[in-house]
Amino acid sequence: MKKTIGIFVLALLVFALSACNVDSTTTTTTTTTTDTTTTTETGYVYNPITVADYVLEEERLSFKFFWEVVNGDPTSAGYGMVSDRYNTATKTYGAASIASVGFGLAALPIGIENGWLSYQEAYERALGTMHTIENMQRTHGFFYHFVSMASSNRDGSSEVSIIDTAIMLCGMLTAGQYFGGEIQTIAEQVYQEVEWTWYYNDVRNQFYMGYTPESGFGGYWDSYAEQLMIYLLAAASDNYAVGKEAYDKMKAGSQRKSYGSSDFYYASYPGTLFTYQYSHAFFDFRTAFDQENINWFNNSVAASVAAYDYADLFLKNNYLTYVGGGWGNTASDGPDGYRAYGNLAAAGTIYIDGTLAPSGAIGSLPFVPDKAMEAFAYYESLEALQGKYGYLDSFNLGLTETASTSIIRPNRVIPVDGWFDTDVIGIDKGIEMVMIENYRSSLIWDIFMQNEIVQKGFEELGFTILS
Repeated sequence: MKKTIGIFVLALLVFALSACNVDSTTTTTTTTTTDTTTTTETGYVYNPITVADYVLEEERLSFKFFWEVVNGDPTSAGYGMVSDRYNTATKTYGAASIASVGFGLAALPIGIENGWLSYQEAYERALGTMHTIENMQRTHGFFYHFVSMASSNRDGSSEVSIIDTAIMLCGMLTAGQYFGGEIQTIAEQVYQEVEWTWYYNDVRNQFYMGYTPESGFGGYWDSYAEQLMIYLLAAASDNYAVGKEAYDKMKAGSQRKSYGSSDFYYASYPGTLFTYQYSHAFFDFRTAFDQENINWFNNSVAASVAAYDYADLFLKNNYLTYVGGGWGNTASDGPDGYRAYGNLAAAGTIYIDGTLAPSGAIGSLPFVPDKAMEAFAYYESLEALQGKYGYLDSFNLGLTETASTSIIRPNRVIPVDGWFDTDVIGIDKGIEMVMIENYRSSLIWDIFMQNEIVQKGFEELGFTILS
């Protein structure tokens, strides 16, 4: 093991609905040991901080999703593919999501260090998944967003996704850095084969947002969102590098706003919290400053404070969902389907209807731990929110007695006891698992930041990382 310690956006989000339920595939089981101090290599001791039992349990159950909701048949062409979602009522899976695969690879070091599975089990899963990935369909190095659990081929009319490819690459580089050897070789080879320049408009200095063989490119990453990882990964490429001009153009096209007690920050168009979290699951921005002295960790702190204040100052007066201490709207299932639920401040129009996903606040745990823990305690108190893989994806408790008549409400009637999703979603379980672990131990940050590709990305974009 190597561990030398560091309006088109909404369309893509709604596309997640295409990961409809299908019959489940072969799975493996996880161990349930709870030892929290293990040594997996001479000279390295894993020693996380102590958290409430239910916080650790939510991380463990989220990890369990990535170990079990997977094609676990080593003879299958889809070995290691992780489902986009799991329905706890029907016990069925959706198509695989390459973003889920990325989080699934990051889950393996977490499982080892927490004693939830053996090193050998994790190594075999990592290596087998890497072999699957290197044989998957690619377009100029990029992968389809949704793929078959059985074959790992394109599912339906799924797009060739730059952002989901980036998330999977981050998981691959994490596993490669952790295990070393053939796993790292494959991870870095797959990364170097991604043709970032093909997915880039060098006249606009912007990456395209989506591509399908049938329709070509559509949309642009034209302002701040979850795509910081794209600029860093693309800048480090040996043969297909896209440099600092794309990063600078993104900043120039973004708006800085504030809400409540927050500082000013670069706001995403939909205001959903995942846009301030996904790149931070892997890249440690805590001491990284760009040439204009922007620190993206602090940016996410401010966005999280704003989301908390939005719930406290406005949402809880209208929606029962927030009365008990919930906050942090993000993209999730809702009574009317999958939506990008937003917070103020936002660069564009936000959508709310009283639906809340626990992953919003939990994904902000490293940014605002006290506020996230408030939400955690609230979610733990809701018995109907508990499931096999931790908290269900989302819930909606309806309106308060004093709710304004002008607020948005779901078309679907909310039951007296509230609406609770029956699904869990891989990317939401993933951001919970990784951010809880980063808060507890910095494990994924420490592994990922030691990768030479990652370090080169920061250097090419002109970041200074303080020691």
